[in-house]
Amino acid sequence: MADTLTITDNRTGKTYELPIQDGTIRADALRQIRTSEDDFGLMTYDPAFMNTASCRSAITLIDGDKGILRYRGYPIEQLAENSTYLEVAYLLLNGELPNQVQLDKWTDKVTNHTYVHEFLRDAMQGFRYDAHAMGKMVSMLGALSTFYPESKNVRDPAVRHEHIVKIIAKMPTIAAWAHRHSVGRPYVYPDNELSYTGNFLNMLFRMAEPRFKPNPVLSRALDILFILHADHEQNCSTNAARAVGSAETDPYSTLAAASAALYGPLHGGANEAVLRMLRQIGDVKNVPEFVKSVKDGKGRLMGFGHRVYKNYDPRAKVIKKLAHDVFEVTGKNPLLEIAIELENIALNEDYFVKRKLYPNVDFYSGLIYQAMGFPVEMFPVLFAIPRASGWLAQWQEMLVDPEQKIARPRQIYTGIELRDYVPMNARG
Repeated sequence: MADTLTITDNRTGKTYELPIQDGTIRADALRQIRTSEDDFGLMTYDPAFMNTASCRSAITLIDGDKGILRYRGYPIEQLAENSTYLEVAYLLLNGELPNQVQLDKWTDKVTNHTYVHEFLRDAMQGFRYDAHAMGKMVSMLGALSTFYPESKNVRDPAVRHEHIVKIIAKMPTIAAWAHRHSVGRPYVYPDNELSYTGNFLNMLFRMAEPRFKPNPVLSRALDILFILHADHEQNCSTNAARAVGSAETDPYSTLAAASAALYGPLHGGANEAVLRMLRQIGDVKNVPEFVKSVKDGKGRLMGFGHRVYKNYDPRAKVIKKLAHDVFEVTGKNPLLEIAIELENIALNEDYFVKRKLYPNVDFYSGLIYQAMGFPVEMFPVLFAIPRASGWLAQWQEMLVDPEQKIARPRQIYTGIELRDYVPMNARG
């Protein structure tokens, strides 16, 4: 039997055959289903894209029911264990893992573009001392687009590559300076002899020492966290990057838009909400009472469940183990015992199991960031730095996809059909 869908329109009695490909039908195929010649044709209505594929992508595979996350076919668990973030960024952008020569060349390019124009240093001073780090990040990315007007030539592969390198290189510098501005410390310039994450820790935390020596455990932990956050298919911020980029917007402005989407508490701020919940619980002995309040609809379990995953988030498994490695260096976060007890109860009670509420990536990541000395307003920034490679991979893929056009969804108009203008003196 052919892969088709047969639809009978009960309004007209007409029957239509629509081809099925990759488990989907094309939305524009429904346009042929009309009641008359002047009928626009049938549309689909799908608020928040709950069941609509907006693109074809070869970058990230998620199977939420099975708890699978793969970048270009590689399981996230293997990449987290064996790769560096820059190696994974290369994979996302180029489709294959680099050989040693390719990785060395890629790393050298990124390392040599970590500096930013001195104007951005001065511009950072224009923010209030208590300005949110993510707000500064969004603004600085937008400002960078004015330094590189040639980046608007997005159809030139060489130009795209040049500015992809620049963005990945400069994200940690801007992020670190946003933090230093908040705490009133002088800005630290990049040290190109350090690794990507080691240099980031240097720019964040160096004080008076002649050379900053990042703790290798913490540097590696940050590398793993960056790998886990590098891409996650068509989420809110990636959708924003693709939508804005579809107008052939330069990559800096495109990533400013994606970062603005990530700024939202439902997206990049979820791990902060976990910390608030754990502080609210206060003590391990209070966990059963809190769980009861959640069941009674009086509380909310943060860091559990996911829009996509209906199984244990594979990233959460990696982060849980990573947390113990970090706490060996930093000392145990007092909230960890509460988190572990809460997870144990949730994984073993029918109420949560039936609802498929498993820990997600946000459940333990905030605990690690806090233990490493990051304030909570830096959490979404720490998300944005690695996600830049995923956003750029998706942006690049969208630009070279011949089926993609400028994003322009349809609507169902619910307003007044027509009325005549009413003069001011005749209005009620």
